[in-house]
Amino acid sequence: MEDIEKLPIEKWTEGQVSSWLRSIGIKETYVSKLYEEEVDGQVLLEITEDDLKSKVGMKLGPALLIINKRNQLIESVKTKQKVQGKQQQPTTKERSGGPEDAGEPQIEKEPESQKDVEKPIQQRPFVANETSGSQEVAEDKQIPEEETKGPSVVMPYMKRDCKPRPFGKEGINFTYISSNVLHPETGVSDLISPCHEYKSFATAAKLDRSRLQAKFAKEVLKFGTGCMNIRSNGTIHFGVMDSREDTGYIHGEIIGIPVPEKDMYVDALDYIEKCHSSSDAEHVRLCIRPPKFIEVTDLLTEEKRYVVEVDIVPLISVVKNRVYSVRLPNFNAKSNKVEKEKEVIYCRVGASTKPVDDQNEFYQRVTARDAQREAAENRQYAIMPDTYQDMGRKLTMLITGGKKYIEKGKWFILVTNRFHSEDLSNIDFLLNMKIFCVFDFDPDSNVSGFCQEYLRHHAANLHFMHDYMIPSGMTIGEFQSRLHLFEQTSWIFCNGRNDFRGKEPSDDKTWFKTKKTHLKECVSLICKQILPKGTFTLIFLLTSPVEGPLLHTYSEFFSDMEGHEDIMCLSESEDNFEKWQSFAGGSFCDESTVNRSSVVGMKMSHVNATLQRIQSVASRTTKHLPTYVKGECLLETREEERMYSLEIVYMDHCDETRDKFIEAEKENIEQHFYHGGKVSWMNFWLAEKRHVGEVIQRDAYDEISNLLSDCLKPSADQLPTHSLNIFHHPGSGGSTVARQILWNNRKKLRCAVVKPSYSAVIVSEHAYLLRTYEEKDIQKCLPVLLLVEDCYGDFLFDLKNELEVAVNRQKIVQGTLCFVVLSCRRSYNPEKMCKESPLHNVLVTHKLSDEEKRQFAGKRKMLEKQYKPEFILTFVLMSEGFDHQKISDYVEQFVKHLLQGIDHDHVVTRLIRYVALLNTYVPNSFLSQSHCEARLTLSIQLQFQLLQGEVKEEFRQHAFEEALTEQARLVFIHLRDERTHIKSIRIIHPLVAKEILQQLLHNQKRESGLALEILGDNVLFEHRFGREDYGKFLRALFMRRDRISKGDESDSFFSPLIEHVRDTESPEQAIDLLKEAYKRFDKDPLFAQHLARLNYSREKFEEAEHWAEIAAKKLPNNPFVLHTKGQVYRKWFYAKVAGLKKENKTAERIADAVRTAVKSMDCFQDCQRAAIEDADSMSNSGIFAAVEVGCRLLQLFSNSSVFSNKKECVKYLLTDHIPDNVKQPWEQFHSKLKGLHNIIQKALEWISEDLSYFQTDPSTDDEEAEDHIKHPKKWLVIKTVEYGKYFSVSLDEAHPEASLNIPSPAMTRMKIYQLGGGNMTNIFSILTDSEGKDKVKVLEDLVCLYKLLKGKLDQMDLVSYISSHIALSCLSTQSKALAPLKELQDLSQKFPKDKRKCKSNALFLLTLLFWPEEHDSEEDKEKKYEHVLSVVKFLTTCYHDKMKDIPPRKRRIYTHFFLGNGNGLGKIIHKSKVETTTKSLPVSEKRMRWYHGDVWKMPEPAKLLKCVSGRTENGRVYLEGPQKLEFIVPAQNVASVPYSNENVTFYLGFTMRGPMAYNVTIKGK
Repeated sequence: MEDIEKLPIEKWTEGQVSSWLRSIGIKETYVSKLYEEEVDGQVLLEITEDDLKSKVGMKLGPALLIINKRNQLIESVKTKQKVQGKQQQPTTKERSGGPEDAGEPQIEKEPESQKDVEKPIQQRPFVANETSGSQEVAEDKQIPEEETKGPSVVMPYMKRDCKPRPFGKEGINFTYISSNVLHPETGVSDLISPCHEYKSFATAAKLDRSRLQAKFAKEVLKFGTGCMNIRSNGTIHFGVMDSREDTGYIHGEIIGIPVPEKDMYVDALDYIEKCHSSSDAEHVRLCIRPPKFIEVTDLLTEEKRYVVEVDIVPLISVVKNRVYSVRLPNFNAKSNKVEKEKEVIYCRVGASTKPVDDQNEFYQRVTARDAQREAAENRQYAIMPDTYQDMGRKLTMLITGGKKYIEKGKWFILVTNRFHSEDLSNIDFLLNMKIFCVFDFDPDSNVSGFCQEYLRHHAANLHFMHDYMIPSGMTIGEFQSRLHLFEQTSWIFCNGRNDFRGKEPSDDKTWFKTKKTHLKECVSLICKQILPKGTFTLIFLLTSPVEGPLLHTYSEFFSDMEGHEDIMCLSESEDNFEKWQSFAGGSFCDESTVNRSSVVGMKMSHVNATLQRIQSVASRTTKHLPTYVKGECLLETREEERMYSLEIVYMDHCDETRDKFIEAEKENIEQHFYHGGKVSWMNFWLAEKRHVGEVIQRDAYDEISNLLSDCLKPSADQLPTHSLNIFHHPGSGGSTVARQILWNNRKKLRCAVVKPSYSAVIVSEHAYLLRTYEEKDIQKCLPVLLLVEDCYGDFLFDLKNELEVAVNRQKIVQGTLCFVVLSCRRSYNPEKMCKESPLHNVLVTHKLSDEEKRQFAGKRKMLEKQYKPEFILTFVLMSEGFDHQKISDYVEQFVKHLLQGIDHDHVVTRLIRYVALLNTYVPNSFLSQSHCEARLTLSIQLQFQLLQGEVKEEFRQHAFEEALTEQARLVFIHLRDERTHIKSIRIIHPLVAKEILQQLLHNQKRESGLALEILGDNVLFEHRFGREDYGKFLRALFMRRDRISKGDESDSFFSPLIEHVRDTESPEQAIDLLKEAYKRFDKDPLFAQHLARLNYSREKFEEAEHWAEIAAKKLPNNPFVLHTKGQVYRKWFYAKVAGLKKENKTAERIADAVRTAVKSMDCFQDCQRAAIEDADSMSNSGIFAAVEVGCRLLQLFSNSSVFSNKKECVKYLLTDHIPDNVKQPWEQFHSKLKGLHNIIQKALEWISEDLSYFQTDPSTDDEEAEDHIKHPKKWLVIKTVEYGKYFSVSLDEAHPEASLNIPSPAMTRMKIYQLGGGNMTNIFSILTDSEGKDKVKVLEDLVCLYKLLKGKLDQMDLVSYISSHIALSCLSTQSKALAPLKELQDLSQKFPKDKRKCKSNALFLLTLLFWPEEHDSEEDKEKKYEHVLSVVKFLTTCYHDKMKDIPPRKRRIYTHFFLGNGNGLGKIIHKSKVETTTKSLPVSEKRMRWYHGDVWKMPEPAKLLKCVSGRTENGRVYLEGPQKLEFIVPAQNVASVPYSNENVTFYLGFTMRGPMAYNVTIKGK
């Protein structure tokens, strides 16, 4: 704490505040919280007890402690400062050794009140007010004493020692820092080193011109003649505190004075001629140099102040044998004019200038003084051998951090100003650096400067500082994407742009007023939230004179980077550097630190050549891509960077690598790969160039190569986008195989890897740019081979769709292959995936073929000669073919040996446990190196606090690897983010991670204990860098459920960790773990939802209800949360029913179960309403569950003794009748139960309509996978039958209506439900029913039942009746029950005339019934087309309402029928007849054939279906037939539509969206 307390409190960083808080005993939880809230020294001065309690959540005790200790610290600082001030201020007598003007005649002097020493110019102090809640800067005026009392505390500035301006140097750009302190005034030393005298000049600087000049000349001439007579160089400083008491300043403190007119001071030296004899005046003029005005920098004020300095140089050639006297000027207030004092000879005595007492003796010693001066000058100008620093080595060490080459992943931030034209030709070294951003103070940079030159070679995004303001609610990741950070250099114009209207540059004063805050926020965001400490180097590139704003940039970076460690300066001009050096060294760190990190005087061309030598790749390298005509084209780097979502693999990839780099790094690169790192292009290049051994090609490589070759063969049926898939066991080398394919095809195809986190739209745009880059004809381009890694169905579907859209937009000729999408995905069952689509899928498993075993064995022997087995562990595992027993034993022994003697309490061991836990349970997880360093640093700090009572910062200087134990170095593999290049770590292999976890926790603690430990680690959780990734992995640890569809081994209902803890420890432990996670993640309602699910799975229904209520209260419109709440009551209801005894199911006993069932149905209905209103939700689980509970409730009634028979129960449910035995027990829910039949019926109708729209593939996307309906159409039939059976009463019973008071139509409808009818989906499902029942008989029975309803058919009845006839006609056109088409058309007139009131199913049937036939007259056809078009208009509207904002890939429209060659109902062909042609194929292959249109190439469809004619215009298909109307038919496969205007033929399919065109083919082809 001692070092910290040397700084003023307002200068403390967040880290220093944290150290102070720990030193006073504040808990680490609160320390971390305040650190995360960015409480630095300024905030600490402002913070109040209420802030700590209300905003930080601190208890009263620690809050009071912080406030009291803070106040005590402030008082101690004030007291200490006063004491120091008095100790360092000698009296006037002590300074001068006697009266100031001894020996001078007493001409009337200035009043004491006007003396410059009594009222120094008031600097702007830092004012901290405990009650104001804000920081203020005092006005530029004298602050009354009373204003400085009370709660406001005036904090002293940082008073750092500094050096004066270099003596005698002309033209240097030097600056002083306000409140810094020069060394005390000095006397004569060696005559060449100047003596110094200080004058505050605070009052005099405000005088009028005459008085000021007289005062200034008096002090200069007195000091000057004193130096000349003693033959010593000297400098007198105005604006520096001299030694006076009670001024609040200390001796030598720089305060500066305002200088409105510099010529006043220059002209004041005209008194030389007035105050000296003519012979002396000439000499004095030669020795007293003109005034120099040194700017004083003060970060807290915008006022310009200066230190005015005058140098005295009494050259022996001028002053030899002379003694100089002077009559000093003095302004007489009474006479209002300047008078001259008597003539006096002055000399320097110690640190003062005094009159000569004994002039005779003084004259006698002139010769001796001349000899001394002459000797001193001779020594000064003696020729000494020049000594040079090794600037090249210094530059290399600073840039590389002591390494041989610049790290590829090292980011650089440049701060620069105007470049000279000759320097712009020497920036090659900058072109190969990874520049994160440039702070550019040149407003013309984009027109004629550095920015313009850089943009010729690289892409960059031009920003202003205010662009770095994060909008409220936006995450860091979203902000980075918005500004394209890490993708392209961000060029920040810090002082506007002359070429941008409204953003013109401003002068320094305006800049500090308008842009200073933006700079602070911009720097703070980069240093505190985007780039961790140590991942970047800040370079000040000073190519022009330095101004105030650029200096202020240094102060902001120094504060937020917590020191000068990663800051360096390059300046060819020593003058430019001097000002920067004096500011940096004077304000923030010592001058030696600044000099060590600066390279000064080295020409830009020399810097360029030196740094190019240590870059791993050659500058201005050329990259080439293959072209369609078998040539090559140059890939410009800036164009490559504009395709930032792709990692392009060019023909000469890695060829630019320097030979020295290869020799130095090839072994490290190879070892990293075989140790478990991801394969890099450098691995392939090194093997190709024979620098290392070959990379083994697995058998799958040949398989995928053959599939790729096949799809590249020209074919008229070729689709523009072709898909190939590699499914691989985790860790089996699938990614290596995929990248080998790209590497070996980079000279024949255009190859690229799709970078993660970019949308399919952006990737497709960049892929299309890559395809057409430098090609003359877009119809003749090489295909692009795109590798997509670890992305699943949704993204791949979207990408292929967007690629096809791009191809269609550019009207690429059909049959042209444009893109090959190679997907590489992990899977625990790759064999199954490959069987489903053998023409597109290839598997890579752990099992090695005989040939692979031979290759791996040979490679292993070779590697074991170079490396120890533990350094190539992953390769060893692969070479064993991952044989379960062998590998299990090998890994167990490896880990056992590794952990032998490990210190379980060491902080690094704790990190190993954390990473092992994450890697075991969360796929692809890692821990950022910044997180690790934060954890390690804190540990070291705590140890030092414990031992010494203070925190040491030296640990930060050590490399991360050196802080790791030997065990950690062996098991951790270092990763680097492909986009940000920020480092992270993971364990070399999941099997090793799992084994480490088991052995480290053996007999000590269980996974739950470790999970609680990582949850409670505030340092990791609140660490700001990599926070999003860490939070995502930690959340996944408790929330992510395994999915086979996502490549996991199985489907799970909870996260694997929670299930493991539940099964191996206890359910209670799993629940407690989730509770802690709920608290850690700020009581996230989704954790409450999981707690509800976990509790109801253990039949702890009260607890489940509690957590479900919490989740639903916070997310009242989330359908998944509401579904969970419904599930709680559903499971509770089932449990209560299971607990009832058969013989005792009375109304009273089942009342509680009925109440719970009613609650469950209410929740599920709310769930479905929320899902319908949610534009992004496709969930229908709520309505399915409501039917399930309703049917289960009806089953309970049937099995209970509440009702005497079924009739009584049905009478209760369908009429107003309430039996006496249920009146009281069920009083609360009579109305609910009497609406039960209606709820079920409406739900079944809604489900039927929904299923009629979209394909019903089994899906695992639903949140409640436990009760997911895998075959919804079959389920709908079953539930409809159950519903009908319960409510139907035998029609043979005499007068059922009389006994039950139930209308006959209702009973008929129940009978229809019992037969599996009642809605269109059920009826059409009969056509595909594989059960052995007589389908024709069922449909005929349904037709007969509907006929019983006669004139009482409502709209749903009409839909079902017509659907029954259409379905029956598909099975038997000879059935006697079948009505003719005309009768059905007439019947359809009963549908509402207002089509908006028609159900979508009714509209769909109208398109079937009124489709024109060949024998229709032209007039009838035109009427029918008009009628169908009007119907399609409303169908389309219904379709879009149903689709909402859900991507088509998730809700693919279902085609029910095709137009056939028959007449009447015979022309309607059900899809099942066409599907018989692909019946034997796997589901995915079948879907692929339908999607790509391969099914239409088979002969069967041509026999069944009618081929209709049409035309295409602008990518749209028009039906031929309507004369007055344009009938647009959407194409099912947009890629099949020709771009030119063509006559085409196609098959017509009928969907709930309207007619669709299939197999669009140009006539004659």
